[in-house]
Amino acid sequence: MMSATRYTVKQLADLAGVSRRTLHYYDEIELLLPAGYDENGYRFYDDQSLFQLQQILFYREIGLELGHIKEILADPDFDTVAALRSHRKVLQEKIERTQRLIRTVDTTIMHLIGEVEMSDKNVFNGFSEEQQKEYEKEAVDNWGENAAQSIKLWNSYSDERKAQIMQEGNEIYLEIVANMDKGPDSPEVRALLVRWHDHLRYFYEPSIEVLEGLGNMYHDHPDFNATFTKIDPDLPAFLKAAIAIYVDELETQWLERELGILEEQE
Repeated sequence: MMSATRYTVKQLADLAGVSRRTLHYYDEIELLLPAGYDENGYRFYDDQSLFQLQQILFYREIGLELGHIKEILADPDFDTVAALRSHRKVLQEKIERTQRLIRTVDTTIMHLIGEVEMSDKNVFNGFSEEQQKEYEKEAVDNWGENAAQSIKLWNSYSDERKAQIMQEGNEIYLEIVANMDKGPDSPEVRALLVRWHDHLRYFYEPSIEVLEGLGNMYHDHPDFNATFTKIDPDLPAFLKAAIAIYVDELETQWLERELGILEEQE
């Protein structure tokens, strides 16, 4: 049984977060017709209209054209519940992709804040000072206090100290290159990654997730890959593999500590 609830154009637009002009346009192209007109000739909508508009907006969210959406909704076999389940699956996948992108952007920002403001004599010379300033601005605009604190920490160092920190970082990477023949799981490489991990604390306190993200970025991001490839063509893939092993060890150690705490509490 159809609900007696009525919505004016403004009420439905406000509920759905669209403009009144959008509803008028959907009416013009017969995508979403009003449920009726009141005695003054104004459009009104009902709950069925509300659910139909929800479907339209879901399909728009996943990139379908209005003409295609109209064909889907006009199909006599259209199943609202099945469609909602499909939308949920797509949205969940989108959330997961977005979360991965956020983690990637976060690790990229932290890496850029800490490791791209370099002199011409440094091994890394893939990013200009102008780019660094732009990254800093984007970091503050989009990620707020955490990014601002990282920038503040880095900017608190003197130019001389910055140069020393960057030189230390360069030496770590060059030593990793010198030990690649020993393998990504060798004690020598692990010791160097401990130094690398500690070196990141000049810029921020890196979590296990951040370390894993950096390892992936060094290989997967074209800019970082190109930067490390200049040092050695095999370095990006080696770093990704070695950091993954290092991160697995840290996660194992963390789990063992947590289990130990739980056993003590029992």
